[in-house]
Amino acid sequence: MNQRTEVPGHEASRVSKTAEIPSRQVSGSKAAVVDFLSKYALVASLVGLTLYFAISPQTSETFSSWTNVQTIVASESVVGIVALAALVPLVALRFDLSLGANVTVSAIATAHAVAYWEVPTAVGVIIGISTGALIGLVNGLLVSLFQANSLVITLGTATLLSGLSALFSGYDIILGVSDSMTDFGATSFLGFPKPAWLLLICVLAVTVLLRYTVAGRHLSLIGSNEKAAKLVGVPVSRMVAFSFVIAGALAGVAAVLLVCRTGSASTGSGEGFMLPALAAVFLGSTTIKPGRFTVAGAIVGVFFVAVAVNGLTLSGVDDWVEPTFTGAVVVVAVALSAVLMARSRGERL
Repeated sequence: MNQRTEVPGHEASRVSKTAEIPSRQVSGSKAAVVDFLSKYALVASLVGLTLYFAISPQTSETFSSWTNVQTIVASESVVGIVALAALVPLVALRFDLSLGANVTVSAIATAHAVAYWEVPTAVGVIIGISTGALIGLVNGLLVSLFQANSLVITLGTATLLSGLSALFSGYDIILGVSDSMTDFGATSFLGFPKPAWLLLICVLAVTVLLRYTVAGRHLSLIGSNEKAAKLVGVPVSRMVAFSFVIAGALAGVAAVLLVCRTGSASTGSGEGFMLPALAAVFLGSTTIKPGRFTVAGAIVGVFFVAVAVNGLTLSGVDDWVEPTFTGAVVVVAVALSAVLMARSRGERL
């Protein structure tokens, strides 16, 4: 009879393979946790900050009030729309640093038309959005047709627009806009400020553009691999110019909303929105889909910065803390974004 002979080496191998199964499960669990944290750490931080300021003795009473919540949502609507404007060209890895100055000029154009020319409110709104889109078109043509560096071009445009805004306004505050505009900026609909509803509309519109249209897919491909985009026939120059036009139009929307919120326009009134918007967009690229610029990430970034600044202000911190915090957020977010983008491209390759 043939007797089965156990081979020690084979047995040891089988035992070692059996022992590897739990270790693989553990390593798989760790990878899942790391992946989850990399995607939702900023969201968790936003929730944690909100809870902290809501229960902190220094801020709990004011921070948790519905009035404060409405104030945050309404005031951040302008920043949110500017962040969406910055996001669109950034998907194609192009920067628009003129958005703050664009908001200023478009707001002056809107307020001037409504207050001095006494045009209907709807016409003033169209003038504001059209002004922003026109500025975006100029940026887009300069960047795409001349293959110019978007940072340099839009920085120059921002400086130019700052001078033009002073020329058009004469350093005066333009008052006397229509009551319908100020009512929109100060009233609510279904319990939420009307500016928040406008932000929601812009969020949905940009989401549809970037995720469900050919133009959005082309912009994403340009941002991922511009050479490959050219090889497959994507009209890169045209799409880049298009992204700047959309960014400019959104800056015009933000400008109209700013006029509605403040009832006025003045030199430099929109330039303070540029840094918080960029901070939000780059923060957003570290969450949900790390290494990619997304609408959801940008909005999370907007309210992370807003909640932090609001809570710190209510805590009674010194004036220097807010700009220092925002600047630090920009530096950290850009560094993390660069690392995550490099890793994301490596994985795709």
